Amino acid sequence: MGLKSYIAKRIVYMIILLFLVITLNFFIFMLMPGDPTTLFVNPMKFSKEEIEALRNMWGLNDPLHVRYLKYCWNLLTFNFGHSIHTGLSIYDEISWRLPYTIFLIGGSTILSMIIGILLGVVVAYKRGTWIDSLNVSFALTVYSLPVFWMGLVFLMIFAGYLRWFPLAGAFPREWLLAGKWPQPLASFNIFGLNVTIPSFVEIFERIRHAFLPLLTLTLFQYGGWLLLTRATMIEALTEDYILTAKAKGVKTRTLLLKHALKNASLPLITSAALSFGFMFSGAIITETVYTWPGMGTFIWTAIATLDYPVLQAVFFIIALCVIVANFIADLTYGIIDPRIKYE
Repeated sequence: MGLKSYIAKRIVYMIILLFLVITLNFFIFMLMPGDPTTLFVNPMKFSKEEIEALRNMWGLNDPLHVRYLKYCWNLLTFNFGHSIHTGLSIYDEISWRLPYTIFLIGGSTILSMIIGILLGVVVAYKRGTWIDSLNVSFALTVYSLPVFWMGLVFLMIFAGYLRWFPLAGAFPREWLLAGKWPQPLASFNIFGLNVTIPSFVEIFERIRHAFLPLLTLTLFQYGGWLLLTRATMIEALTEDYILTAKAKGVKTRTLLLKHALKNASLPLITSAALSFGFMFSGAIITETVYTWPGMGTFIWTAIATLDYPVLQAVFFIIALCVIVANFIADLTYGIIDPRIKYE
């Protein structure tokens, strides 16, 4: 089977899997006990006619197959409706929160991958030495610590005692309260999109606010990458082609990065795909600790307020991202390792 046929088959599988996810997501909330209207409307204050009108407005009185078709169409067209808690459009809420989550989760994932993989290569090459023992012990320690505990410790030390960084938020609150948002350096239009270059003050303050959450998530994640890279590299370094490359006098850096790491990278690609797939779910605990206005805080608020439309939308987006990320990972396997055939 050629590459085009493989991609076509995988796309069909993705569509089938996507509809299975939508169906499961629909029935999970359908089978939950109780009447949704009783969660948000006091039956003692509203008449039966008013409650019935509300059910009709929400479509709860429609036949099951009609509700299912409407649900599928709304999700596939990203028409998520409005939040019950805030009354705002869920699509708009997700749109302005996503950049914060992409910056925080994406940035920490990339940093942790770079640090973890490079250190994993080093400790695999130095296995059995004090460098290996020290790095593995520290990685296991930070990987095992509760992420909320690390966040609170960093806040206490760097924000409370030293006052180097702010306690909460993604930018100074007085910018909104006093209406004194820094003026951008420039603003121009590209293909109909308004592009704004923020001022140096805004960039500096955003970095200050993002430093501690980034540090927390990077430390928490890098240990897993180090341990996974170490395990795959140790297995690769014992292969015959590595011994042959050594006998030919190949440089150590080339041997580790070009030969061993490339052949040991398939588990890393799978793990990276899952990490970026779940990126849009945010970091619920870390964002809550640092009051970061991302998807994690959005999900936590929706859980606390029983905001089912928000949860349905978020679950769908997470599932969609994981499906697409796995598809990209499958295609990347063939690029990294030519021995893999598309079947």
